Amino acid sequence: MHHFRAPDARRFIVASLAIGVAFVIFGASFGVLAISAGASVLQACAMSALIFTGASQMSAVSVIASGGTLASAFGGAVLLSGRNAVYGLAMSSVLKHSSLPARLLGAQWVIDETTAIVSAETDPQLQRTAFWISSVILYASWNIGTVIGALVGSSINPSDFGLDAAFPVMFTAMLAPHLKTAAGKKAALFGGVVAVLLAPFMPIGLPILVSALGMLFGLKPQGAVANKADESDHTP
Repeated sequence: MHHFRAPDARRFIVASLAIGVAFVIFGASFGVLAISAGASVLQACAMSALIFTGASQMSAVSVIASGGTLASAFGGAVLLSGRNAVYGLAMSSVLKHSSLPARLLGAQWVIDETTAIVSAETDPQLQRTAFWISSVILYASWNIGTVIGALVGSSINPSDFGLDAAFPVMFTAMLAPHLKTAAGKKAALFGGVVAVLLAPFMPIGLPILVSALGMLFGLKPQGAVANKADESDHTP
């Protein structure tokens, strides 16, 4: 049985705090952009508290600020947050022995960063501890940043500080690693071409929804994957 030691906790606490600093900055960027898009301080803070998915929040606010409809903003946000369902499946073993209220709360906190921190641990006990500690730190950091940004949002112009570019920059950074794969390159090419071609003819936000179909390039039939594995096993 694994004995919990201080160095074990220090590892993921330090990682969580480092990411938390970035969360405060990006959360503040979201708060400013939300206010500039017409949201109130309470609405911006409620969005971060209830949704807690930065990319989806940034996407929704960007679409609305550009004149897009609520339906377009919601559709794009849902597509972006769909990856969290996959993370939920991967994290189910970490939360399976928790109570129902704890699992419901944990589902709210399953995001890219908490999943990455937990995946770095191999011991089940450490994984559960890492999940709850990282979740509290990152959730608090994101919401603190949102409050700060929302409170000052009405007094500054986001473009003066480059905050209006926060979402594109962050999202590009998330996509970059996927461009190393053939499927990623196909998805990026399809999405980019479709979005550019449809932009002049469709309402703001809808071209992004259509271009999201590029994710289908990342799906492979199980039989094809198995055959490829079998071939590699017999390769000299």
